Amino acid sequence: MTVNIAPTRAPLTLDVLAEPLSVWRFAADVDVSEWALRAGSFSSVTRTDDELSVICATARMPSMPLPASTVREDGWRALKVVGPFAFTEDGVLLRVAAPLAAAGISILAMATFDTDYVLVQETQLASAVAELRAAGHTVRDTDAVRRDRASTAS
Repeated sequence: MTVNIAPTRAPLTLDVLAEPLSVWRFAADVDVSEWALRAGSFSSVTRTDDELSVICATARMPSMPLPASTVREDGWRALKVVGPFAFTEDGVLLRVAAPLAAAGISILAMATFDTDYVLVQETQLASAVAELRAAGHTVRDTDAVRRDRASTAS
């Protein structure tokens, strides 16, 4: 028996953010650098007992020596779910994640007080946009998607 877990609710609007992003992993005890807090139109700093993660615009990262334990992964793009959404509203992230998962597109999910962000690998951005539109959502900033398609076609 197959169960459809995607809720049937009003479509969402998502904006493709322009800047390519990088995801960093630092040791948990590393101080947060000032550049991480001011690095482009989207940045996220998350500390746990296990790690310090920083997500920020790739072009705004400083070129400086980093601890050997630092891990960096480039090539991410963010889709902002246009909100705000109340904390009591359920299924917002699921409505985005379900069609992407069904298409085999991995995500990195982030949340702020007002809304959710879904990060996908830049190489999968055009496919992610197509899947979200096929699921009935509106995705804005097609110029970024066109650039990605043109670069993969050449």
